Amino acid sequence: MSERILVAVAWPYANGPLHIGHIAGAYLPADIFARFHRIKGNDVLMVSGSDQHGTPITLRAEQEGTTPQEIASRYHQDFISCWERFGITFDLFTSTSTTNHTRVVHQLFSTLEDKGYIYADSMSLPYCPNCQRHLPDRYVRGICPHCSFEEARGDQCDNCGKPLNPVDLTDARCQICSTSAELRSSDHLFFRLSAFRDQLLDWAKRQTHWRQNVFNFTVRYLEEGLKDRAITRDISWGVPVPRPGFEDKCIYVWFEAVIGYLAASQEWAKLKNDEDAWKPFWGEQAKSYYFIGKDNIPFHTLIWPSMLMGVGELALPYDVPANEFLNIEGRQLSTSRNWAIWLSDYLDRYDPEPLRYALSINMPETGDTDFSWHEFVRRNNDELLATYGNLVHRVLTFTYRNFDGCIPAPSELDAIDQQLLVEAKATFGTVDSALSRCQFREALRTAMGLAQQANRYLDGKAPWKAIKQDRQACANSLYVSLSVISNLRLLLYPFLPFSSQKLHSMLGFPGNVDECMWEYQDLPKEQAMQAPSPLFIKLDESVVEEETNRLRG
Repeated sequence: MSERILVAVAWPYANGPLHIGHIAGAYLPADIFARFHRIKGNDVLMVSGSDQHGTPITLRAEQEGTTPQEIASRYHQDFISCWERFGITFDLFTSTSTTNHTRVVHQLFSTLEDKGYIYADSMSLPYCPNCQRHLPDRYVRGICPHCSFEEARGDQCDNCGKPLNPVDLTDARCQICSTSAELRSSDHLFFRLSAFRDQLLDWAKRQTHWRQNVFNFTVRYLEEGLKDRAITRDISWGVPVPRPGFEDKCIYVWFEAVIGYLAASQEWAKLKNDEDAWKPFWGEQAKSYYFIGKDNIPFHTLIWPSMLMGVGELALPYDVPANEFLNIEGRQLSTSRNWAIWLSDYLDRYDPEPLRYALSINMPETGDTDFSWHEFVRRNNDELLATYGNLVHRVLTFTYRNFDGCIPAPSELDAIDQQLLVEAKATFGTVDSALSRCQFREALRTAMGLAQQANRYLDGKAPWKAIKQDRQACANSLYVSLSVISNLRLLLYPFLPFSSQKLHSMLGFPGNVDECMWEYQDLPKEQAMQAPSPLFIKLDESVVEEETNRLRG
């Protein structure tokens, strides 16, 4: 029986280009997961969009002397281009600037307000006497009260991951002019987050399938207690507050951005001309997976679930497979220091799949991992090309040349032949289990392990020798090898969709690889092949020095 899967992916701030940390953290694992479930025949909805209302956009606009909308639109188009080139398959990638998003945010706001979960109060906020304005979260920098990190933001500490309010910071200062901030009173609306503490804790403790870091962080934070949080801010760029007396403020981005998952689902339904099509993905029979980086854990295991509890009738997250961070060349990725590898720059010079492979095989699922250009080249040449690509190319070219461009017809297979096919069948179960649990590294390593077995089998059978003495024995070993390769086309499709489609065509299959069933499939005998060509290219070692120098500026 098919499942219904909602793949909700973190909304990138539209204040700068995408880097490979974004990709490893949320977008690649989400795409692998969505492709896997689609080819299994499950009903999948994968949504996200650019977060266009965050203070990072207004900060960037002030720095460039332009409007927030111009900044947001520029990077939104860049995101869409990168998704297409890198193979990220959203059913809808929208933005927080749509009228639909504002409508859904206002609906949830009104429901929570009607149920008593939103109330007005005054609060002391940082005020910059030089800029003569209250400072929203990202306009404030200071010392984290929990870990003493000196560059904590007013909404969250990047070092310890804890959400903050600007007044929590020690030595708070203005991000724009570095003037020490004063505390002045301002009227705001608050979300009664504290009301959901016990309900959230009971729910969280039952999520034993969550990754250990997500589970431990969430439970520990809940056991420490929750405080109500302001949901409005002193800023003019964002979703307006649907309540009289707050016309000079907007809804806080942390509150409205998470509603984007629901808004995007409803927008997708309208585009399908079926306004109720989103509802099954938000019901109890569906499973919702939220793909995010670890810095966003509290917003998806504490705040968004509490909002859903307050609204009622909408399913809580089934899983939040948050990834850790990706470092670069042994150093923490930093966009402010330009220590980053930008996705669009990479795609201008290289094919997408070497990076998809390198990030997947080293995905930061349980701890921070490191990306280096040396390791990137090594993995491409020694693993992707030598283990998988060369297996495919030498078997297909030998078969095409010696068997009239067709899949050879086998006779009775021996025990070694049958054992490899048994291993191929078993690999589907292992990879399926790993992908279902969002264990992408394990899944990819298992599939590549099958390619290694096929190489050993091929070396042992040596069809290039057997063809001279026993053509049928040669045909048998080629058929077995091609059968494994054909199934690797499916097993590796979620990770390597472009080469899987190319291999699909070279083996003589019509249509698209994602139209196949996710199961071991016998290879049609005597099927006409297409002329084979290499799936991947070898990278020169000079790439390491060239790209390292580019990174270091």
